[in-house]
Amino acid sequence: MAGSTYRAKDIEVLEGLEPVRKRPGMYIGGTEGLAGLHHLVKEIVDNAVDEAMNGHATTISVTLHKDKRSITVEDDGRGIPVDKHPKFKKPALEIIMTTLHAGGKFSDRNYASAGGLHGVGASVVNALSERMEVVVKRDGYTWSQSFERGVAKTKLTRGKKTKEHGTSITFTPDPEIFKSVEFSDKKLREFLQEKAFLNKGLKVVYRDEYAGREECFYYEDGLKAYLQHLLKRHSLKAIRDETFDLERSNGIRVEMAFCWTESTRQVILSYVNGICTADGGSHEDGFKSGLAKAIRNYANVHEAIPRGVKLTGDDIREGLVAVVSVNVPGALSQLQFQGQTKDRLNNPEIVTPVEGLARTFENTLNSRPSTAAAIMERVILAARARSAARAASQSVSRKVGVSHRLNLPGKLADCSSTRPSDSELFIVEGDSAGGSAKQGRDRKTQAVLPLRGKILNTVSAPESKLKENKEIADIVSAIGCGLGANINLKKIRYGKIIILTDADADGMHIASLLMAFFFRFMRPLVDAGHLYLGLPPLYRIRVGSGSKIETIWVYSEQEKEDYLKKRGSNRNIQITRFKGLGEMNPDTLWKTTLNPRTRNLLQIHVEDEAEVVEMFQALMGRDSSKRYELIRENAERLEVDL
Repeated sequence: MAGSTYRAKDIEVLEGLEPVRKRPGMYIGGTEGLAGLHHLVKEIVDNAVDEAMNGHATTISVTLHKDKRSITVEDDGRGIPVDKHPKFKKPALEIIMTTLHAGGKFSDRNYASAGGLHGVGASVVNALSERMEVVVKRDGYTWSQSFERGVAKTKLTRGKKTKEHGTSITFTPDPEIFKSVEFSDKKLREFLQEKAFLNKGLKVVYRDEYAGREECFYYEDGLKAYLQHLLKRHSLKAIRDETFDLERSNGIRVEMAFCWTESTRQVILSYVNGICTADGGSHEDGFKSGLAKAIRNYANVHEAIPRGVKLTGDDIREGLVAVVSVNVPGALSQLQFQGQTKDRLNNPEIVTPVEGLARTFENTLNSRPSTAAAIMERVILAARARSAARAASQSVSRKVGVSHRLNLPGKLADCSSTRPSDSELFIVEGDSAGGSAKQGRDRKTQAVLPLRGKILNTVSAPESKLKENKEIADIVSAIGCGLGANINLKKIRYGKIIILTDADADGMHIASLLMAFFFRFMRPLVDAGHLYLGLPPLYRIRVGSGSKIETIWVYSEQEKEDYLKKRGSNRNIQITRFKGLGEMNPDTLWKTTLNPRTRNLLQIHVEDEAEVVEMFQALMGRDSSKRYELIRENAERLEVDL
């Protein structure tokens, strides 16, 4: 038996920072995209912000160096301790940088409140860095120590005398760990500006040596300034130009700034101890609950809700733009996050103080009748629109129900498998491509649904138009889980929904329209990881002659140019550009695009909801000026074939 060879010698014990390098995803969320890379900066900056939150620092500076691969974070705080630890007989700085769960935030003796909890942030960054240099100014001297991939390469060295204090950390992410080690200037800038908004009075300086630019972020108004920034960023305007901010400190400090807009979008950003909780949590739940109670109480007392209208939480929050920030002292509660990346706050005791403050908004409504009337009109309008949309959605669902296979669209070439986990649906462009895909597919697990032309632009079209659009009805019918408020992923018929369009501008437009539809009306399907984008090749390059022909599949213009440049000579090279999927024979389509072993798929997920909404509005919204601006900004990247 295979199990009989499993012995004690097979048990691995990872020591020091080995677990971080072995399983980096556990600590930073992943190493494939930019999120994990920038999480390294977040960990170091958050340590500096903790110094500022506790009154020990006033300025933080972050420098992106010319190579775009290395970062320096500097603060004027107390400086990392450099004296020897009484138990481990090593400098505290070295212990902090090379040992998991070593830090000064496990009690409230040194930090009244902090975003760092587990003592792993700095050591994780060190473990995943090719190089790290730490310089500390404290105790009258400058101290320095160097590390490589989590291991100390020099001893702690005392340098020249100084009266200054603070910490400077320079690190370069390890290319052995990260797929890309080049930082995004945009992401860094947005992150640092966010820190300045959340910590009013804190000066955050950002230097980009590559671009030769320096910016200083400093806001006395904190969340009020942040709210105005969000409105400007999303091209929104507050109803009656009125924004609201509430603040209370009773052990737990709670701040919130919010307003309503005419948009159907809802933007709520939540933070705890300066940490962004992208997935919300107890503080965000408390805000939503308290605000809903304030609106409902006011409406009931003043009999402001018309007969037949029923308000839901979604109605109240439609068009709401809000920022909620909570600061929890360590003496009162140990913060409980979901995972090391701290995307969701789990502390149930945070709900009550946040909800209590949000409920006081009823007093604001009572004292400002005209403002209250405008907000109630906005909320009631949302309730009526939701009711009409639900009726339209139910009409579509009834029309395209999939309780039996007889109800499936006529153009759908279904697969024989009835297990969603094994089944895939390819949504392809046109009957010609559909014909090749139907012949080339694996009939057991792969279904094909051809679309005729471009589907409805669901970004600018009203929801009532959905039931009139046959292409959308066919998609909903084939997938089987419904849409809108009635979506039920337990009824989904395919584990993978793959958008497969031509590798040209028209194909990308159709793919964008489809992604917009799924984002707006089938969002749970996207969040559950069911939606993919297929990447067909743009070129076929044949090298050689006779029986020694090598075929290369190329997926972009740049990839083609890089290949030809690398090869040098154009002799015995044949280049074929595919105008569309319909030009590929079934065998070629299988090899390049359908075969799970050789194809290229991109999983569609939402990383920044606000940015996604903003981009869809720019590309497909009714305001054409945004498209004009987008084209003007990217004019140099456009290629025109004459």
